[in-house]
Amino acid sequence: MGTIALIILAYLIGSLSFAVLVSRAFGLPDPRSYGSGNPGATNVMRSGKKAAAVLTLLGDGAKGWCAVFLAQQLAPGWGAGDLGIAASALAVFIGHIYPVFFGFKGGKGVATAAGILLALHVWLGLAVVATWLLTFALSRYSSLSALLASLLAPLYANFFLSKIYVGTVIVLSALLIWRHRANIQKLLQGKESGFKKAQE
Repeated sequence: MGTIALIILAYLIGSLSFAVLVSRAFGLPDPRSYGSGNPGATNVMRSGKKAAAVLTLLGDGAKGWCAVFLAQQLAPGWGAGDLGIAASALAVFIGHIYPVFFGFKGGKGVATAAGILLALHVWLGLAVVATWLLTFALSRYSSLSALLASLLAPLYANFFLSKIYVGTVIVLSALLIWRHRANIQKLLQGKESGFKKAQE
């Protein structure tokens, strides 16, 4: 029962869509109604309100971290153990991509996944974030950065986590890549939109 309770709690935390909530607070259009239609920081950036995009990024990352941290603190007393923590990590991510509060139409989960990985092991999270940042600095494609970070995350996890959590990271990475399937097609076709480098 403890594991089930942790899963439900994590899922509900994940279902808080900061892209929608922050956009409402700033009086911006619903991010699901413009651009890529994805309720995430990258699409909120297209509204022209950088502060809203940053708050969305931080909020989505924080909920991933908080859900796993709470599970880590509660699992021993609730008799859940590592299985409950691993399941909570997946549940908060699934809550983000299929949020019960927003018609099960969520984001792709990049920031939330980063928060999850930072909670599982700070060096794992930092390695993945560094991979994203380096790829983005070179390519200016957010989607490509997320895909490469997702592919390398399980490899990094082998150095920091036990098998059950490595399995969790593999599932997270697979879900992230699947959520970016449309972006993969655009990248292959040369039609993906990136961010232009600032003019010197």
